[in-house]
Amino acid sequence: MARHVLKTSPIPVKTKLLHQIGLSLYNTSHGFHEDEVKRKLEQFPGGSVDLQKEDSGIGILTLNNPSKMNAFSGVMMLQLLEKVIELENWTEGKGLIVHGAKNTFSSGSDLNAVKALGTPEDGMAVCMFMQNTLTRFMRLPLISVALVQGRALGGGAEVTTACDFRLMTTESEIRFVHKEMGIIPSWGGATRLVEIIGSRQALKVLSGALKLDSKKALQIGMVEEVLQSSDETECLREAQEWLQQFIKGPPEVIRALKKSVSSGKELCLEEALQTERDLLGTVWGGPANLEAIARKGKFKK
Repeated sequence: MARHVLKTSPIPVKTKLLHQIGLSLYNTSHGFHEDEVKRKLEQFPGGSVDLQKEDSGIGILTLNNPSKMNAFSGVMMLQLLEKVIELENWTEGKGLIVHGAKNTFSSGSDLNAVKALGTPEDGMAVCMFMQNTLTRFMRLPLISVALVQGRALGGGAEVTTACDFRLMTTESEIRFVHKEMGIIPSWGGATRLVEIIGSRQALKVLSGALKLDSKKALQIGMVEEVLQSSDETECLREAQEWLQQFIKGPPEVIRALKKSVSSGKELCLEEALQTERDLLGTVWGGPANLEAIARKGKFKK
């Protein structure tokens, strides 16, 4: 009977969102009109979001607008969505590193766009656009890490929270400067920050009472490790080496692992267990499973 109930139970909407890559939080029923938002964002050029896909299964996403500390122009916001869609369809991918060009992460939104999009309606529209994008990013079946060199400010700090892990260099800092601008985080950063460090620490960080230099960020669990090198190329190499420990194995297994963790984080227990069951069905008896059984290597490191 239990098996029958599980098989025929209707799938909740949120579970469907996690099952189907590419679905967004907001649509027209929420007053969100993506094409209109895109037309507005296109008016603010500058910089780029670049994606390099390595044969190792690691993608490298670069926020590239160094003349403005890699601030997000409107075009960069659009390009970020394009790159997320590309990554959603990269079946050989296993891991992802997000970093900024020229030894700094990102200073958040380009002030030219912020000034021009000055109404509450504009702010909420961009909020929904970026929450859609970063939620899809967070749900990518790739194990992701933000490599924070220099400063991650405002929206840049929010982007780091969409990654599974964060690494910092010795002199880097993460600052949620929204309060100083008379607003609150709007790209989902506050919600994700609570998940990462808890509500009490999140209040300290968001209010500015707690400054997140690399030492403090490591102490409260915001980052996993502080890299000693300050050289841009060397840091990226260290981040790739660090990420390798998580992505050893076939893409289909790593991707299923990430999906199961995403489900466990976002869904209620019953829905998460059903999702885990479904994901198991995609790898049980598959090539990697059969090869491991043939090797009798279940407990070998």
